Amino acid sequence: MPLISINKVSKSYHARLLLDCVSFSIERGDKIALIGNNGTGKSTLFKMIQGKVEPDEGEILHHGTSIAGYLTQNMEELELGGSLLISEELLQIEDQMREAEYRLANADEAESTSLLRTYQQLTSRFEALGGYDYEPRMKAALAGLGLANIDWTRDVSSFSGGEKMRICLARLIVSRPDILLLDEPTNHLDTDAMEWLESFIRSYGGAVLLISHDRYFIDQTVTKVLELENGRITAYRGNYTEYKEQKRRFLEDQRQVVANLEKELVRQEGVTQTMLSHRNISGYHAREKVVAKLSEKLEQERAKLSGGPLQMSFKLMPEERSGDEDKILLAARNIGKRFPDGKLLFSNVSFEIKASDKVFLVGPNGCGKSTMLSLLLGKVSEFDGDVLISGSARIGFMGQFVDFEDDHRTILEELMTRSELGETAARNLLARFGFRDIDVYKEISVLSGGERSRVYLCCLLEEKPEMLFLDEPTNHLDIESREVLEDALASYNGAILAVSHDRYFIEKCESQILGFIGDRVTIYDKYDYYRRAYKEYLDSMSSASKKDAKSSSSSSSDSGKKASSTKTSAPTMNRAQERKEIAKRKERIRFIEKRTAELEEAQKALEASFGANTPPEDYDTYARNSEELEALYEEYMELESE
Repeated sequence: MPLISINKVSKSYHARLLLDCVSFSIERGDKIALIGNNGTGKSTLFKMIQGKVEPDEGEILHHGTSIAGYLTQNMEELELGGSLLISEELLQIEDQMREAEYRLANADEAESTSLLRTYQQLTSRFEALGGYDYEPRMKAALAGLGLANIDWTRDVSSFSGGEKMRICLARLIVSRPDILLLDEPTNHLDTDAMEWLESFIRSYGGAVLLISHDRYFIDQTVTKVLELENGRITAYRGNYTEYKEQKRRFLEDQRQVVANLEKELVRQEGVTQTMLSHRNISGYHAREKVVAKLSEKLEQERAKLSGGPLQMSFKLMPEERSGDEDKILLAARNIGKRFPDGKLLFSNVSFEIKASDKVFLVGPNGCGKSTMLSLLLGKVSEFDGDVLISGSARIGFMGQFVDFEDDHRTILEELMTRSELGETAARNLLARFGFRDIDVYKEISVLSGGERSRVYLCCLLEEKPEMLFLDEPTNHLDIESREVLEDALASYNGAILAVSHDRYFIEKCESQILGFIGDRVTIYDKYDYYRRAYKEYLDSMSSASKKDAKSSSSSSSDSGKKASSTKTSAPTMNRAQERKEIAKRKERIRFIEKRTAELEEAQKALEASFGANTPPEDYDTYARNSEELEALYEEYMELESE
């Protein structure tokens, strides 16, 4: 018996049909990914399952006593207060249990039976929610999601936005619902946290339905893919890679079906005209009906192709370069960066980027990737070492947020303004980036984030830079937009230096990895080699910490014995000094927490204000804030670990 059944559900918004007679079920143990382009209705469907949105038609049935837990992308919908190590629901049940115990102690025999039944129900519910081992499981989940060294006494509302999302995900995991509904769970997670979550989902005994644009994450976690396209759901067995192969085969077969119908339609139209010319009126009208039915069938079959992956043939390259492919465009010599307080971010980093290299900066959140990129772009002035860039090289940059000079231009106007292409050539190029027919006349102001990025990259590549700097270019993009960008960049004949967490993107485009491990940055030939080295580093750090803890414990024991036999004032002085140091660290942590919150709010306000008329100084402020935030995150983690 399924846990949840979705039966012929339809939903419209402002006369737009979002879901059209959608049906599927979620069985116990299912691991399902719901995929589709942004705006197709995935989150709306999640809210319907949760009961927050009513369908226009159809029904959603929760069978038996199954409990669904939901993680939303929307910060406003999350429970962001209370204690880290116990949920509000468990606290309420504990209070009710204490009250029941008190009443039982003072109840007469007539009341006792009813109170015992109530108490038993409360304890069963407390146990079902994992109340007896909630704290250690919550600590383990938070550690897995990258929040090991945090103050467990802090209120959840005092954490940063990304930390709150991870805390809410940990709460959901620990509550052990029958069905986990996860909307973009990998947002705000670095690779370590994503790998932990992948392992958790694979071993989870309940059902999981997740929305994600992270194809590698889907590959590692699910056994079924539901594609929401044109208001309909199509189910595919297997993970994302298997879905892609099944979809490819289906589209090949479907194109053949359409081709055969087109041929038959042409033949039947010819027969119809022959009958008309021979004045066979009854035969002519009969054939007209056949042609009409064939035309209707052809349109239905063509519609099944409309949502297929974009067919693109990229041949994008910079203009002819002088010299060969071994021409060095950028060279870093012993570069290093320290924070103002002297803390080392990285040092003695040396590498070269040649004319066709594709290099990725990878590492955990806060390790210094964006700082390194800013340094190489000339946005950071104080650093050790030298950065040499070819004087003749044309440089292009694309960040997570792209801006246009005039948002009221159409896509076609934007490309023609920034290039020497005529209208026909411009339209042909835009078609490679997924903009066909009347789409090229859309104003930039109405485009989604993924569409804006595709237009920006199309224009940028037409300017023929010899080297591209990319900062998380696939963030906030749906799968279709990611694949358009990847196809363009994989075929791009120039050099690329990119910061990214998108493992699918990295493996498709990489030629080298600059991997951050501690304060070292090392070149690796493959991403897997870097991950292996990083895990070895973590294991060695863990072993060293255990050894130090054991040594410290032994030293403390020896010191205690000496102190008991020898009276001196030195230990007292050391303890006093230690208390001062701890107080200073706590004060600095409080300042960092306050300053981080201020900067995050400022960044959010700036992001909301970005548009056609945004002055350049706002972008400078945003860049400075990002650099300061990264420095604060690094310092905070260091202080917490101490």
